[in-house]
Amino acid sequence: MNGNSLQAPPYDNLITSSSEVSVRHRTRSMKIPVKVTTIFDRTIDGFAVGAAVFIAYLILSVTAAIILRGLRVGVIWLFETTEYSLLWLTFLGAAWVLRGEGHVKMDLLLTRLSPRAEAILNTITSIIGAIICLTLTWFGVKVTWDNFQTGYFLHTPKAPPIYPILIIIPVGSFLLFIQFLRRTRRYLRNWRVSSDREQKLNP
Repeated sequence: MNGNSLQAPPYDNLITSSSEVSVRHRTRSMKIPVKVTTIFDRTIDGFAVGAAVFIAYLILSVTAAIILRGLRVGVIWLFETTEYSLLWLTFLGAAWVLRGEGHVKMDLLLTRLSPRAEAILNTITSIIGAIICLTLTWFGVKVTWDNFQTGYFLHTPKAPPIYPILIIIPVGSFLLFIQFLRRTRRYLRNWRVSSDREQKLNP
């Protein structure tokens, strides 16, 4: 028997092959969060488009209501649908606006803070926002489901069922909850980076 056939494979090759397996495993594990993030971003982008559609409808419906009222034509249903549109466009676009940091901020306070203090404050507000949105999601699902089971109708001229109108509250609140979690993660990372910089500048 040839003695070379009994030799173990080089140790460097074992290290290389094991490292390649590890890299492949990490790459595969990273693909799932990336896909989930992409799906979520596309979802809130689609919801933002829906909010824009409602805004366009509001502009057209209010304009039409003014014109028709001048002509003494009944437009009660237009005012009713604009009320529902306001609710829907708010919750459709809220997560998209939060992703772009478009909500109201106290810039006068934030500009006076250090990067580390600003990251800490934004982390705290993001956690509070996530808790509020999760609570709103829970109660929104409960109220919507109760109205669906009871078949409750609004006491308005069109008398629509209320659950299709309310369902956007838990859906939009849940998207806001997820976006607040993403915001918390981002500012926690900024907090650590700012702390490391301060330690390097002030050893």
